[in-house]
Amino acid sequence: MSEEPGRRRYDSLRRTAQAQQTRADVARAALRLFVSQGWAATTIRDVAREAGVSVPTVYAAYGNKSGLTRALADAADLSADVPRLVAALESPTADPAGQLAAMAGYDRRLYERAGDVITLVREAGRSEPELATLYDDSRRRGDRTRAQVFSSWPPGVLRTGLDVLSAVDVYAALCNIDVYAVLTGERGWSADQVEQWWCGVLVRELLH
Repeated sequence: MSEEPGRRRYDSLRRTAQAQQTRADVARAALRLFVSQGWAATTIRDVAREAGVSVPTVYAAYGNKSGLTRALADAADLSADVPRLVAALESPTADPAGQLAAMAGYDRRLYERAGDVITLVREAGRSEPELATLYDDSRRRGDRTRAQVFSSWPPGVLRTGLDVLSAVDVYAALCNIDVYAVLTGERGWSADQVEQWWCGVLVRELLH
């Protein structure tokens, strides 16, 4: 009899773990379907069937299809390890080349681990204003971070003729999901090769 209260004590933890597992199962099922048959063609019922849960369970976990996609996008940001980027940018020993390398490394991790989600959100945004806003907000956050980094450099660090906004544009033209996809998907580059090339070309194009 003395063991029963102990068992009950962990019921809440067990239910929490089960709920987290269900959310994860639903998210993985949704991503598989979104990628294989397209965001617009996938219904909540399809996701529920793929995940082996009821339709109300999917709605309870994520609200709707857009909410589910937003959760996938949030998880994509986490997968790229934002704290690692922040630590590298704030390191007392970081110089401009090192900060560029840190940002390129973050983009490489993001595209390598969650490129399918980024492409999904961008494509779904063509017909879903909420997701278009999500994609645009994410892109603007990246631009703000780069502008903040470039603005922190002493005068004369940026290549002659470049101001901060132009440097942000150059970075965005080089380090984006489309360039990554072409190099890894069509040209046979490894993710390491892409990151190394980005580090070199960013220094050549942005630094004096």
